[in-house]
Amino acid sequence: MILLPGVVLPSVLAYGTLVDALDGEVEAVAKDLELYAGDQPPGDYSLDTEVAGALREADARGWERFHLVGYSGGGAAALATVARHPDRLLSLALLEPAWAGAWDMSEAERALWREFETLDALSPDEFMAAFVRLQLRSGVTPPAPTSGPPPPWMAKRPAGIRALTRTFQTYDLDRESLRRFDRPVYYALGGLSNPAQYGEIAERLALVFDDFTLEVFEERHHFDPPHRIEPERLARSLRTLWERAEAARLSLPAATR
Repeated sequence: MILLPGVVLPSVLAYGTLVDALDGEVEAVAKDLELYAGDQPPGDYSLDTEVAGALREADARGWERFHLVGYSGGGAAALATVARHPDRLLSLALLEPAWAGAWDMSEAERALWREFETLDALSPDEFMAAFVRLQLRSGVTPPAPTSGPPPPWMAKRPAGIRALTRTFQTYDLDRESLRRFDRPVYYALGGLSNPAQYGEIAERLALVFDDFTLEVFEERHHFDPPHRIEPERLARSLRTLWERAEAARLSLPAATR
């Protein structure tokens, strides 16, 4: 299993508690985004950069097929991986993907993305505060900043977030390719996250994937997500997903498994 994080926390910090909850029952690799492989995002960065990175990781481990989990920006990268290489995945788990293509967006979702575009004019501190606020349901208090100096990796985040949101404006996520994915898909949604983003994405993807399961974590939002706050519950849901994926695999002709 490969786990792709969002654009803020490094993968080990993002997924450490979930990996512990899985208790070694799967070979889980928390992989950092290619976005942060250097001091600055690659000049030609797109979601295909993340797709290539995920496949390199799988190939290096000798995994012809694997389970993929993606949160936020990593969720968008996971969707791009499905669209480009559906044959490589056994299942897909989406933890509030930040973006899921531009087709069939509601006016509320389009308006939210117009607000994201205005963040470029802000200072790094203002940018991060506004970036967090936009992803929460109205009236939800943003998480308090951590005390002390920011960790060194935080310096890369504003540029990384800008690069990722830019590729969302131009990337062609092929809906028909996603429709052809015939393995189970799971979506974890926080009840306190901005419904104009994550709720709308869930509704749109439910119409794309034939085997789609939505689970709502009523007390969670995008910045206290279940993989960090309720890892045991999420681990149970992932086990169910993988059992269904194995059943689906065994139902196929041997040549296509």
